[in-house]
Amino acid sequence: MNRRTFIGSSIAATLATAAKPAWAADSAHHVDRSAVAHSIDRIGLQLYTVREAMKTDFEGTIAKVAATGYKEVEFAGYFDHSPKDVRAILDKNGLASPSCHVGYDVVEKKWPETLEAAKIVGHSYIICPWIDEKQRAEPGGWKRAADLFNKAGEASKKAGIQFGYHNHSFEFIPADSLGGKLPYDFLLAETNPKLVAMELDLCWISVAGKDPLAYFEKYPGRFPLVHVKDWIKDPNATDSYKGATGSSVKIGGRLADVGQGSIDWKRIFAHSEKAGIKHYFVENDEPKSAFDDIKISYDYLHNLQF
Repeated sequence: MNRRTFIGSSIAATLATAAKPAWAADSAHHVDRSAVAHSIDRIGLQLYTVREAMKTDFEGTIAKVAATGYKEVEFAGYFDHSPKDVRAILDKNGLASPSCHVGYDVVEKKWPETLEAAKIVGHSYIICPWIDEKQRAEPGGWKRAADLFNKAGEASKKAGIQFGYHNHSFEFIPADSLGGKLPYDFLLAETNPKLVAMELDLCWISVAGKDPLAYFEKYPGRFPLVHVKDWIKDPNATDSYKGATGSSVKIGGRLADVGQGSIDWKRIFAHSEKAGIKHYFVENDEPKSAFDDIKISYDYLHNLQF
């Protein structure tokens, strides 16, 4: 089941902790941040990574995630559990869920009930992670998405929740429907920064050949959440990741656990403050062994100094 189908078929929605960023200085306050080492003190997990386990043992899976060391989780569906039950399971395991993913159709058609569920679970962000290929190809399709996102963001803001959008690689490929513009740049320009945040998938932007730091510089504070997964350059890789790239062109690589690939995390996270990052969610769309994989990624990030 691909991400679009998975999210689209999930029931929508979920106080999140903290205005304080998830990185923390290892030295006293009131010191120039560039002069001290930092680390991430609340590492999160996008639960899509462990979706197969969630289907058969929802509560046990969340307990294992907490036992691994994660402090935050991001939902991609509640697996037929009520928001109240989800909140109780989180509380039992000492977890917060600052964010959830919901389908475009949910944003469009089920927004009031989604906001209500989010309040119960404790989300302070609701993220849309996908725009259908057909809409992306239509003249005006991206504008229609931007307008919907602004509208959803206005309603969610009144409810005390921030709306946001999560990218793949296809947003960084010039779109014929936009006269050759990059869809991501179009969305950044056409959405109100106060109403629409960006959850930047640091892997997919890197796969597309774009530098996250350039976006941090141009749009400071616009990226309160990030997805953290790695990429191994492999000319023999067979998967084109067409869903994420929007193209069947062979892209010469494969997904990897954090710290096991080619992405320079220290370089990126050194600019977390400028980006506005508060929440870091590990994700692996195609884990080989989900619980082993999330531990490898957690251990790397837990020990990372930047």
